[in-house]
Amino acid sequence: MPTTSRPSKGTNKLDLRLAAGIAKKSGVPVRLWDDTFVFASANAQHRATIRIPNRATLWNLVARPSSGFGEGYRDGSIKVDGDLAEVLAAGFTHAWDRKPRNRGAPVMQRLADAIQVISRTRARRNAEAHYGLGSEFYRPWLDSRMVYTCAYFPDRDASLEDAQLAKLNLVCRKLGLREGDSVVELGSGWGALAIHMAAQYGTRVRAFNICEEQVEVARASARRAGVAGRVEFVAEDYREASGRFDAVVSVGMLEHVGRKEYGRFGALVARLLRPDGRALVHTIGRHRRMPTNPWIRRRIFPGGYAASLGELRNVFEPNELAILDIENLRRHYALTLNHWRNRFATARDQIVQQHGAELARTWELYLAASEASFATGWSQLYQIVCAPASSNAIPWTRPTPIDLPALDPLSHTRGE
Repeated sequence: MPTTSRPSKGTNKLDLRLAAGIAKKSGVPVRLWDDTFVFASANAQHRATIRIPNRATLWNLVARPSSGFGEGYRDGSIKVDGDLAEVLAAGFTHAWDRKPRNRGAPVMQRLADAIQVISRTRARRNAEAHYGLGSEFYRPWLDSRMVYTCAYFPDRDASLEDAQLAKLNLVCRKLGLREGDSVVELGSGWGALAIHMAAQYGTRVRAFNICEEQVEVARASARRAGVAGRVEFVAEDYREASGRFDAVVSVGMLEHVGRKEYGRFGALVARLLRPDGRALVHTIGRHRRMPTNPWIRRRIFPGGYAASLGELRNVFEPNELAILDIENLRRHYALTLNHWRNRFATARDQIVQQHGAELARTWELYLAASEASFATGWSQLYQIVCAPASSNAIPWTRPTPIDLPALDPLSHTRGE
């Protein structure tokens, strides 16, 4: 049972009861505005505390736990003593003890997830909300190639740069890329994968991205790597892709497609593949169907949705695409996010100066919550390889990426 320190005049019995409920559900002690401490249990050992400054914040946190905590941390009213990711991980861990249900999600939120359709106009608006901060916001805390997706750590002590390079090779190896292959990439970020496929595997790549500023950065990187003649970065919606290719790859974009678009996304992949082609889809997912966190949807990823494997079947089954391989890299994403968080903390003063303290706190919370979610299993990271169901041009065994050489497209390039 939750226990409290001796209350003072600033709190009443209802305050303590509400704070006790927060402590019990989060597994973290709560410190109220008059320095009253409310503990999750009498014997628990804690390395962090949630500080609540006033009764209004307490009531808001009880009424809307996710949004209340998110907005309170964002505006600086709620503070955390200790590591933020540990606090959030404790909450996720305690949540495993409660019966799974979606009843707590607002009805309109569940409805939004159920009927989600992302038009071209909405896709651009959503992308601008997240990437409109500009490349210079992301540059200080991403790796040198600016890969903004889960890395692959051959061992836990690998650097972020080496782990992201290993991920690029992992994707290429799973696709079985060969010199001369044609590849279409649906959602290309700052271009690291497209450039790597061309520079190190001798492919020709057409990469789609609706963020024009990212496309300009990617084109400049391709020129520096000496592969501008083999990589075309197209500043268009992925749905504009046409033609037939040896390989289709989408890393970190399906989260933004919208549940109602999964069938059409899969149909596009099937149309783009040659009969002996293969595709890889890399996406954040869930172990079961869940609504999107409303604070994340509002403040970080408008329109974002992480699907369960049951939902992802709608990409493949209606379109005669056979799944060849599924790998879950969620622990790799937790470690990736830990690296990003540490780099973000190092660059925090610069970020505050350029974007303000409120935005810095927003992203601190987002990165910490994401790390905690992957570390505790509330989020998953799926890499799915597929091919036309009738194709026999498929791998006999699963590739092992660990023995791949660490090639760097910015220093080792093939000739034009």
